[in-house]
Amino acid sequence: MGRKRPLPIFENVEIISAGAEGKAVGKLDEKIVFVPFAAPGDVVDIKATKKRKNFLEGVITKFHKKSDMRIEPFCEHFGICGGCKWQHLPYEEQLKFKQQQVTDNLQRIGAIDTSSMNPILGSEEIMYYRNKLEFSFSNRRYVLDGEPIIKEETKESYGLGFHVPRIFDKILDLNSCYLMAEPANAIRLELKKYTLEKNYSYYNIRTWEGLLRNIVIRSSNTGDLMVNLIVREKDMEAISDILDHLQESFPQITSLFYTINPKKNDSIADLQATYYAGKDHLLATMEDLKFKVGPMSFYQTNDKQAYNLYKIARDFADLQGDEVVYDLYTGTGTIANFVAKKAGHVVGIEWIEAAIEDAKVNSEINNISNTSFFAGDMAKVFTKEFVEENGKPQIIITDPPRPGMHKDVVQQILDLEPEKVVYISCNPATQARDVNMMLDKYDVVNIQPVDMFPQTHHVENVILLKKK
Repeated sequence: MGRKRPLPIFENVEIISAGAEGKAVGKLDEKIVFVPFAAPGDVVDIKATKKRKNFLEGVITKFHKKSDMRIEPFCEHFGICGGCKWQHLPYEEQLKFKQQQVTDNLQRIGAIDTSSMNPILGSEEIMYYRNKLEFSFSNRRYVLDGEPIIKEETKESYGLGFHVPRIFDKILDLNSCYLMAEPANAIRLELKKYTLEKNYSYYNIRTWEGLLRNIVIRSSNTGDLMVNLIVREKDMEAISDILDHLQESFPQITSLFYTINPKKNDSIADLQATYYAGKDHLLATMEDLKFKVGPMSFYQTNDKQAYNLYKIARDFADLQGDEVVYDLYTGTGTIANFVAKKAGHVVGIEWIEAAIEDAKVNSEINNISNTSFFAGDMAKVFTKEFVEENGKPQIIITDPPRPGMHKDVVQQILDLEPEKVVYISCNPATQARDVNMMLDKYDVVNIQPVDMFPQTHHVENVILLKKK
């Protein structure tokens, strides 16, 4: 078998716009070019990493001209870490590109009139805005340019940080991260220092060996701080040693957990976190509501901006106090409980049973008695029979995951014909697809993009549909 021909380098490619997934867009003859970490106005040479008939993807090898739009990234890891791909763009420009992303998706995919769109709501905080981060241990860290190649597993090869894009088995060992306020950085650095001193093994993703896999750090606006240590096996001597050291080093930690993950993937949503010390939850607040957040609970990671997002949804719903409201994909019932005091009754549906239990607790601790929560596959639970038992909704609020709503769920909404549908989405492309299926019966009367994740390409969008 002959060797694959190396992909070529294309010279003097002008970057013309910011595109999806954080990649800027250039044009080369008739081909579209997608390039990470570029800015509109750059003129660059690009080494192709993927070449197709109508487009190619590549990485910058040389700048001929740098865009006037560019600013100096504040993080030393920019360009390697895939977490904050837009640091080189002023925040005002990030917001413009996000608004345009929403507009383009709604118009091109959904054929939706966007004349009712409001200016995007930016985030008050553009650094240290997250309340949750997960870091990964690896016995093979990413070697930076200029560093000697590490051929053998030693302490020098160990890393604790984020996965490097397109390199599944390498971790970028972080010095600092600007996504979450202290003591998140201090905990991660002390954890690495201590575990290296004690010669604890880091995970090898290729052989599925090594004790230490991940660390999840969560905080709340009440000052609570949770740490969940994820390990491959139940070595209680090591687990206790590490967690005791963290508790002694950081007395501000209010909750300590550990989770055993023997699987070949890092997902822990289907696993049980084991309580170790402190409180068994975080407490977060929003207006006069309290929310109990466990180690596996979903809670918006930018809680200040989540409050604004939920207020927009509540305002769009314009509840009068007697309506039956369905909250589809309710998660831990945050939105359901947030709108309950202005509704007659709120019914929440979510496929994760543990999240539904959290939702019930959150109603209970807030003395909310007009909510009901149900767990199960949305397309199977949200049926005609279910509606007959729980009441026909006048208003539906839906906040699905990135793939959007199942077509059967969309059809059920159309069959029910609620007066209003408030559609919250973290993916305007699938939102546009779903809303397009509803345009025969509904008018789009209000659109509000919201930036939950500064320095990234991600954007949330809220659409209000009213029955014709």
